[in-house]
Amino acid sequence: MPTWQPEPRPAWVEAVNAGDVYPIAEVAARPLTRDALLAEARATLGLVGTGTDGFGGGGTDGFGGGGSGDDFVEPLDVLLDALEREAELTVVGRWLTRRFLLRLLEVRAHTVAYVRADPGVRDEVIAAPVFVAGAPRTGTTILHALVAQDPRFRVPEGWELLRPVPPVAPTAFPDPGRVALADRELRGMASVTSRLDTIHAYSGRMHKECVSSMSFVFRSEEFTARYHVPSYVKWLADCDMTPAYEWHRLVLQVLQRRWRDVHWALKSPVHLHSLTTLRAVFPDARVVITHRDPLAVLGSVTSLVATLRWAHSDTVDLTELGRYHADLYHGTLDRLVDLDERGALAGAPVVHTRYDAFLEDPVRVLHDVYDGIGVALPVDTEAAMRAHLDAHPQGALGGHAWSFDDLGLDPVAERARFARYQARFDVPDEVPVS
Repeated sequence: MPTWQPEPRPAWVEAVNAGDVYPIAEVAARPLTRDALLAEARATLGLVGTGTDGFGGGGTDGFGGGGSGDDFVEPLDVLLDALEREAELTVVGRWLTRRFLLRLLEVRAHTVAYVRADPGVRDEVIAAPVFVAGAPRTGTTILHALVAQDPRFRVPEGWELLRPVPPVAPTAFPDPGRVALADRELRGMASVTSRLDTIHAYSGRMHKECVSSMSFVFRSEEFTARYHVPSYVKWLADCDMTPAYEWHRLVLQVLQRRWRDVHWALKSPVHLHSLTTLRAVFPDARVVITHRDPLAVLGSVTSLVATLRWAHSDTVDLTELGRYHADLYHGTLDRLVDLDERGALAGAPVVHTRYDAFLEDPVRVLHDVYDGIGVALPVDTEAAMRAHLDAHPQGALGGHAWSFDDLGLDPVAERARFARYQARFDVPDEVPVS
């Protein structure tokens, strides 16, 4: 019997999805087209007919459109087409998606206006940021959370990456209004499928992944995780990710505008796909790459993504997801071996850690990470990290059940495909292969 099974949805979700008359259904029925979404975002922001500051026109006016600012138009169009033709969204899924897309467009417009008013924000220096990378489910989240216990580092919270403008001064941190808005959005999926909290909890004040900044240019795995959109997946795999990293840098510049002596500690598994682009945009970035048995990664991440998609659609194909992730991470991890063998990431530090070593002795791994990035680990910071570990034991929210057998993949063949990667980084087997 498969380990992953779609859970029953709350009664209100079933009622809305069944077509009962609810305001949610009325909103969900609106078209997911670029013109319709831009018009609604413009109306919400009060930009209709102003005729000033470049906001009064149609098209992409006010959203960074024109010249290089059109970097979001093509991916948005590809995504919207895929959502309509491929994603098979439920009524609630369509409602959640519409709110998500409108927030991205509205905040993009806010950011464009802010930078126009304060162009000096682009001169903010993002100095030697630390990026925690690695495939999903390899310990990136807990490692990042432990680094966040170090007061010398600033780790962005969910509300900051969802709604970064205007920047908040340290004395006014956090902004309760934006925290509430972020909570409403981030808790939305968990209200549809409660299992999500046992796998990966989300809230406005929790630490947030860089991928949320990249979504403002619609080049982001936030979309491929939530939706079955194969045409967008293909487009994303072939696109230049530079605009996504440049927008991420801009978000960080905005966030630190009213702060001083900021040292960012950032995190997202998506960085593993784009390490050379990350380095091109952040030349002095220090990168921590986490490693785990790829077969365990495939089982765990597929279970997570299946749950995310179940919040938006009745159709979730676990075997299709398993094959997609197997191909994606085989390519990515093989490229990582190539980069490592060529020394292509030399320069700023790159530190490698293993999931099994972290489970055995997380504090020792933290010392290795700090040594690798050239930062001392004070005794009081280590104590704070130990306290965080004690307060957040693994599985405290119910644990995450997954099985490689659910994916319909041949474990022997997949083990062979990932053998080069495991040998290069001394990654032990976690999933037995008979």
